[in-house]
Amino acid sequence: MMRKSVLIPLLIVVFLLGTVTGYLLPKKDETAATPQPTPTAGTTPGASVGSSSTSPTATPRTTGGTSTTSVTSPASTPADPNLERVQSMTLDEKIGQMLLVGIDGTEMNDQMNSLIKTYHAGGVILYKPNIESASQTVTLVNALKKANAANSAPLFLGVDEEGGRVSRLPAPYTKMPTSRSIGQVDKPAFSYEVGRMLARQVASLGLNLDFAPVMDVDSNPDNPVIGDRSFGRSASIVSSLGVQTMKGLQAEGVVTALKHFPGHGDTSVDSHLGLPIVNHNLERLRSLELIPFSKAVKAGADMVMVAHILLPALDADYPASFSKPVITDLLRGELGYDGVVITDDLTMGAVTKNYTLEKAAVKAIQAGGDILLVGHGFTEEKTVFNAVKDAVQNGTLSEERLNESVLRILKLKEKYQLNDNAGTTPDVNAINQAAKKLLNTYIK
Repeated sequence: MMRKSVLIPLLIVVFLLGTVTGYLLPKKDETAATPQPTPTAGTTPGASVGSSSTSPTATPRTTGGTSTTSVTSPASTPADPNLERVQSMTLDEKIGQMLLVGIDGTEMNDQMNSLIKTYHAGGVILYKPNIESASQTVTLVNALKKANAANSAPLFLGVDEEGGRVSRLPAPYTKMPTSRSIGQVDKPAFSYEVGRMLARQVASLGLNLDFAPVMDVDSNPDNPVIGDRSFGRSASIVSSLGVQTMKGLQAEGVVTALKHFPGHGDTSVDSHLGLPIVNHNLERLRSLELIPFSKAVKAGADMVMVAHILLPALDADYPASFSKPVITDLLRGELGYDGVVITDDLTMGAVTKNYTLEKAAVKAIQAGGDILLVGHGFTEEKTVFNAVKDAVQNGTLSEERLNESVLRILKLKEKYQLNDNAGTTPDVNAINQAAKKLLNTYIK
């Protein structure tokens, strides 16, 4: 039995050790109260919402040799470099970013220079008359990029390259088949590889935006404008193959623009010539036309082109391309899309025969659109620019509304690391060999 003279000092030592340990070691409750953040599955720590390990890595654009990213302490909220860029832009620069324009000619000229340097156009679309050969196209694209060097963001350089009858590729490129032909094969792997090949062809010319794939369901055999541009007559085929084509394009670093929301498949009028009227209610649209777009939005759509079609059940006054019920309520609200929205060409007959360009441009932005596509006419392009500027200055549009769109545009350009670096003439033969091998694998 231990003596009291030994036991009492021992108890004192044990008590003191326990007290000191309690101060030095964290309690279980304290540790549990401050969990460390865990990166979301499939994302890179610090990546923006919606980015994934398979998406192109986003990096801040560098201007004048100085990065726009600011250094912040770990405890502060990191500044959004794109938001800072928006805030530093002039009104003219913001409006320019919201314009995607067509050009006349096959080589750089004064009008092209003016569109980029004076009006700060944020994007250019090339049509068949602009493209004569691979070397000529690369030279033109390089000149456009050079003209844009002093602007606040790189250019969208777009083209309609769907395959089939809607192809702008010059000879001797091997064209991809129609979407209908791809739908008849009905193999998602083939659609994905077609998307990759389309991207490879487009990118070889220095272009970075493809207005494809077509997500319209071919539900009307009398449709004069869609037909074999659609993957098929069922929403499931269009959804499956359209999404895979989109993913293939994206995998090769080319921005995609889905078309023609909310569905141009059941029309009997060509919107290039007149205004189609589609008398479907929302329930019908949900059961067919909207399904492919909804699937694509969930799969990570970059850009959505809205069609010049009138849907009286949703908006009796304005076509989808500048309808708030269609763009804000349906596309952004119900489908949950927060990406870039672009109008179809505002110089098409559906618009010019029924509305003024000025009204169409302003209404499209009010409706929730981001980019105004003006495919033809230097005068028309200046008219749209001035209409938006006047609307801001007279209070019809707020500059804050423009800021929302410009931020979306800059984020998309950053996501794909677009730049104005000069390209080189491609090896078309090597691209053709790969294209022919792909087609021989799936089409017998």
